[in-house]
Amino acid sequence: MTGPARITILGAGFGALSCVRELRRRDARAQITVVAPRAELHYLPSTIWIPGGLRRREDLIVPLAPFFERMRVRHVAAEVTGLDDGGRTVHTTGGAVGNDALVIATGGRFIKKLPGIEHAITPCEGIAAAEQIRDRLRAMQGGTIAVGFAANPQEQQAVRGGPMFEFLFGIDAQLRREGRRERFELVFFNPSREPGARLGAKTVQGLLAEMARRGIATHLGHKMVRLEADKVVTEGGEIRADLILFMPGMTGNAWFDATTLPRSPGGLVRADAQCRVEGWQHCYVVGDSGSFPGPDWAPKQAHMADLHARAAAQNLLDGLAGRPQQAGFVPELACIIDTGTHGTLVLRNPQRTLVLPPLRLMHWAKRAFERRYLRQYR
Repeated sequence: MTGPARITILGAGFGALSCVRELRRRDARAQITVVAPRAELHYLPSTIWIPGGLRRREDLIVPLAPFFERMRVRHVAAEVTGLDDGGRTVHTTGGAVGNDALVIATGGRFIKKLPGIEHAITPCEGIAAAEQIRDRLRAMQGGTIAVGFAANPQEQQAVRGGPMFEFLFGIDAQLRREGRRERFELVFFNPSREPGARLGAKTVQGLLAEMARRGIATHLGHKMVRLEADKVVTEGGEIRADLILFMPGMTGNAWFDATTLPRSPGGLVRADAQCRVEGWQHCYVVGDSGSFPGPDWAPKQAHMADLHARAAAQNLLDGLAGRPQQAGFVPELACIIDTGTHGTLVLRNPQRTLVLPPLRLMHWAKRAFERRYLRQYR
């Protein structure tokens, strides 16, 4: 190309913003457009602390206008509705946006097919969901709280189970801190006998042992049938519940259906090891929107989206310049499973798995990482 590249990024989450930073670092002239309904970053990893009062809504929403100005980014406040011309034209609720290269980073969508799922709160849907949990807990005098998650049966990687362990342990710690734990029963449920297996066998054993130590009951290995206002129904029995927190598996965005994007069995955008959309020139996907080659434990988390973004940004610029696109990423799971006072560090890559015992230091490390991560966008 002779003139500045016109690059359009769809989304304003972790992967999208990492792409902005990486592209601007590598190309000062590129004309970058971000299409997203709002110029805001919602830092969802810390919503686990909202029910206990450690975080509030205003702590976790970062206005992106100053960041976009620093990065010389044009923001189109709209929702994506489709693609044309092999990705060169993006259709939005605010009109058409043209580009020379496209990055899809609009995240995933939770599968809401389970009958009665409207009776459950899905924590990772956003800050409002965490606030709803906070308010329900405050109003409850006692009862049973059922917490669980499930995967996309067509794509086992499309699951976000880690936060559910954090909500579970965080609620237990909160109720103990408030001196009313004895009035509540906590139950963890999952269709698998080894929930969180992507974290590694040692981690699963540790999590189940911690539940037993805290007096949290488990209901494992039974396929879910439906949810009702006061119960979780599985093929292995029922769990009476006054509050249900449930994280279903993930699939692709609804707007994908209006395109000819290649899809995985689980409904995500099919990509290669360089984050290129299969069969689409100068089109890339990062984060939860994509289905990437790799081990079955490869995570859907912000850290992985950042790794995708680095590879996609390099390959995008190399592709436009006619250079070989060789940048890749190493699947890596990195998380701290937090209880509100302690944290368990879990690191996994193709070579090894590291799991540390619960440490107060790791809780503070998670809080420090939040501050450091958000500082670059404030």
